[in-house]
Amino acid sequence: MEGKKETRQFQTEVQQLLKLIINSLYSNQEIFLRELISNASDAIDKLRFQSQTDSGILEDGSDFKIQLIPDKEKKQLIISDNGIGMTYEEVMENIGTIAKSGTATFLKAIEKTNKNDALTPELIGQFGVGFYSAFIVAEKVTILTRAAGAGTGVKWESTGDGSYTIEAFEKKTRGTDIILKLKDAEEDEQDFTDEWTIREIVKRHSDFVNYPIVMDVERNEPIPEKEQVLDKNGKPMGETTRKVVKEETLNSMKAIWLKNKDEITEEEYAEFYKHIGHDWNPPLTKLHLKMEGTTEYNVLLYIPSRAPMDLFSPERKHGLQLYCKRVFIMDNCKELMPDYFSFVKGVVDAPDLNLNVSREILQQDRLVRNIRKNLVSKLFKLFSDMEAAKYDEFYKEFGQVIKTGIHTDFENKDKISELVRYRTTKSEDKLISLKEYVSRMKPDQKEIYYITGDNLSSILNSPHLEALKEKDYEVLLMTDPVDEWVVMSLTEYDGKKLKSAEKGDLDLDQVDEKKKNEFTSLFDHIKARLEKHIKEVKASTRLKGSVACLSGDNYDMSAYMEKILKSTGQSIPETKRVLELNVGHPVIAGIKELFDKDKKDERINDFSDLLYDIAVIGEGGKVSNPSRFSQKIGELMSRSLKS
Repeated sequence: MEGKKETRQFQTEVQQLLKLIINSLYSNQEIFLRELISNASDAIDKLRFQSQTDSGILEDGSDFKIQLIPDKEKKQLIISDNGIGMTYEEVMENIGTIAKSGTATFLKAIEKTNKNDALTPELIGQFGVGFYSAFIVAEKVTILTRAAGAGTGVKWESTGDGSYTIEAFEKKTRGTDIILKLKDAEEDEQDFTDEWTIREIVKRHSDFVNYPIVMDVERNEPIPEKEQVLDKNGKPMGETTRKVVKEETLNSMKAIWLKNKDEITEEEYAEFYKHIGHDWNPPLTKLHLKMEGTTEYNVLLYIPSRAPMDLFSPERKHGLQLYCKRVFIMDNCKELMPDYFSFVKGVVDAPDLNLNVSREILQQDRLVRNIRKNLVSKLFKLFSDMEAAKYDEFYKEFGQVIKTGIHTDFENKDKISELVRYRTTKSEDKLISLKEYVSRMKPDQKEIYYITGDNLSSILNSPHLEALKEKDYEVLLMTDPVDEWVVMSLTEYDGKKLKSAEKGDLDLDQVDEKKKNEFTSLFDHIKARLEKHIKEVKASTRLKGSVACLSGDNYDMSAYMEKILKSTGQSIPETKRVLELNVGHPVIAGIKELFDKDKKDERINDFSDLLYDIAVIGEGGKVSNPSRFSQKIGELMSRSLKS
């Protein structure tokens, strides 16, 4: 039975939004299949709910499934469900307009019932905006649908040009078939009639839909021996295999994040991690939560046991997938997790989130911001409560990225500071927390001392630490490039200021003023000699055994920061530093003696140059003229041996 065909125009908003949806809300073509499968699942949910009070509605059976039927020759893909279907009026209301999918009415019906939660559909999609994603890949879309309990079906058809046709149509069973006449694919585009392309898309986007997503596949199977024709030697005379078509289920239908923890084995947790993490290593630990309150959502997070190779790559994706009532919305969901926790993998399922939400909307969504805040808080607690050996294992892999949060997340800076660990002058082989450092500070120690550099051995033996070591003060050894940004933002911890061992005055000891004045003329001479490199020469309170070092003012760039920026090709202003000399060292006393005898002695200039080069080498730098430095050292050694 077919009725009169009507041609109608899409609602103005549909025409306006169709282009916007295709170009903005969907970042890749394959998303259309997720949307249509979601709608099919929604239709089955509605039927299941309605059947609780009207069992007769299931006259066509209750073997629910979503069927995918590709046809390569016809360039066609059909998405078929045996859900609740639509009447003529519902098609008119739902498909030609935006935000009229019947979902709101359906929700009101649920609210009026006294049914328990088990009868409430777990998934209520939006047959509206998502449906139009079909036009991303299809040049024509046809809908054949029949409402459960109705005697007549409906046919709807459009090429997406602003109009559609609708007519009564004979359909034997309830449910909806969406027939896509696919556009010609470009050479580098996916073939949506290819079995393995469809399998991959379903696995990635709809694996945890609650109903079987099935597809007929062709396979070669052995022909049973009893059906084969054998020769006189008992060997088959014809084909031993034949092609058969079988229906296969493409999705797992396992949403373990919605289950109770005691229903899930460790093996299931591990398998799911492998699926979403693409990681063969087992996770270090996990966090499975059901958040309840004003808004409810389910969370299953994993902490990997190994850092990915691209941990610091700008192109690296975040590990969180966002779902809404088991329907995949997006992966690489940066809006749910700050960059310093980007290594966390897992799933967040937020029932109250719009299925068709865009990234731009996510950034402004209050629910998303609330989820993010709670997730970050839970992770801080997870790491803080972690057993020491396991935390050391974790920090070895992810400590560097954790520390970036101190510079980028002012709100959580103090919490992140509790997570960071450092080696120290008293703990070369073991990382310690800032809390532990403070607990073992000397009674007269007022500041937390640190030194930065790219080589642990070099900074551990730095001349800048000599006076601190003599006083038995512990010093944090910072060897990660990110540490330079850490100390910019983390200026104090537990009321104790962080102080660089190589910048500013350490105020540890006072140089005798009389003795200091004795070197004024010599220091002025050395400063004049080295004025291209330094801004001042002064008596050091840092040095005890070494003869010279370079230091900066409190707000100067450190030598390591300068080295980092130069290595990235950045142009940085030249910063002259202070040459500190150990006036108690015999070398300085000897140079002073030469200077007092003859201020024009050429050796004084040579010694001045050598003092500067020694200071540069002492902090791990490179001298500007290695050949000349080597030559002068050789001459000094020769003179020493002759004497």
